[in-house]
Amino acid sequence: MRTGPLVLVLLALVVAEPSAHAGDYATKQRQNGRVASAWKAHHSDVRDTFREVGAEWPPQEVFLRAFKAEGALELWAAPKDGERLVRVKTFPICAASGVLGPKERAGDGQVPEGFYRIDRFNPWSSYHLSLGLDYPNAVDRARAAGLPPGGDIFIHGNCVTIGCLPIEDEPIAWLYVAMVVARDAGQRRIPVHVFPCRFETASCQRALATAGKADPALTPFWEILKTGYDAFAETGKVPKTVADKSGYTITPR
Repeated sequence: MRTGPLVLVLLALVVAEPSAHAGDYATKQRQNGRVASAWKAHHSDVRDTFREVGAEWPPQEVFLRAFKAEGALELWAAPKDGERLVRVKTFPICAASGVLGPKERAGDGQVPEGFYRIDRFNPWSSYHLSLGLDYPNAVDRARAAGLPPGGDIFIHGNCVTIGCLPIEDEPIAWLYVAMVVARDAGQRRIPVHVFPCRFETASCQRALATAGKADPALTPFWEILKTGYDAFAETGKVPKTVADKSGYTITPR
């Protein structure tokens, strides 16, 4: 198939890794009209918000945490002094599907739980703008036990979902700009940790205990997720996580 100039421009917008030259990734993304509009509307506020909380700008390290039961998506970033990450902003997750527990296979309606990273920037999303998670990872594929594990899990706009994390159009435009700037500044891997709930709360403990009685396999899985959650709470740094068919290996930083 012949590839014309227009197709080449479109392909350049969704590459998962940035150019070696700072500024190239943002420039390519802004060739899309939606991204250009988001940039014009939100870039100054994104920059000012990072600076107000003491985060480095342009960001050298960003991190996302999602909590299903609480319906919250948090954006964290490294401060200029390289100490504990600071919380930049919290976005309400405006719709949910499924129940507490990981996604197991295609069509189950579940929002995944686990340790992921952003692997796609999609400016043509049916839901305004979207950021793709690298689901399924090796843990998810092992859990699916040979059945199709599903895919196409995104943080996106609008307020509908079957397994994704929607935060409406203006919030995703704001977040998309922040993520483009981080990628443009050189962060090749943007981690996204998705948890069933905030483990330290009584309501979370009750919910997990009830679900664990119905499905005992969930309890050890959540204990592993809690290890990563606790590591970040203790150090303020995103732990290193490795997924393989036997489970997650978590190394605090």
